[in-house]
Amino acid sequence: MTITPPLPITDPVLPAVLIDEAEVQHRVQALADLLVHYVRPDCVGVCLLTGGIWFAADLTRALNRAGRDIAFDALWLSSYGDAHEGGAMLIRAPLQRSVEGRQVLIMDDVLDSGASLKIAVDIVREAGAAEVLTAVFARKPDPLKDGNRREMDADFTAWEAPARYLVGYGLDDGGKYRGLPYVGAMD
Repeated sequence: MTITPPLPITDPVLPAVLIDEAEVQHRVQALADLLVHYVRPDCVGVCLLTGGIWFAADLTRALNRAGRDIAFDALWLSSYGDAHEGGAMLIRAPLQRSVEGRQVLIMDDVLDSGASLKIAVDIVREAGAAEVLTAVFARKPDPLKDGNRREMDADFTAWEAPARYLVGYGLDDGGKYRGLPYVGAMD
């Protein structure tokens, strides 16, 4: 058997750091410390995939440290694939757990237009949730596209982000940079 040697690792051009890993974790913990007063014991945390998984994992662990263990589920919505512009919203994977009569905390990486957050809220309400809370790691300024305001806002936000092209901590550029432990800008 012939084994091909691995390709050399090249240093990619990394995005400019806007908030570093320590600040990301500080903001998530501060949000959990606030949320613990709102989240009930019957709460189901719903992560919006794919980008929200980093924030949702850190937030649910921080809530646990603060004394509130919540059930966990995910909802996979997609509006653009690897492109930069939004399009039709697809439900790639629905909820796996019943939320009927329960409180739901929807967690996502970034709030821009609010379209995916609004659809997620509608889905869990239609599934019978008694109460829906929303939390995002980053909230960009309202995009004001074609004179319209964002479709909905989040109840809780860890970081007020600038109107820049963000990557890292779940945010991507064509599927790249999600795993960076900090938030950076590509512009």
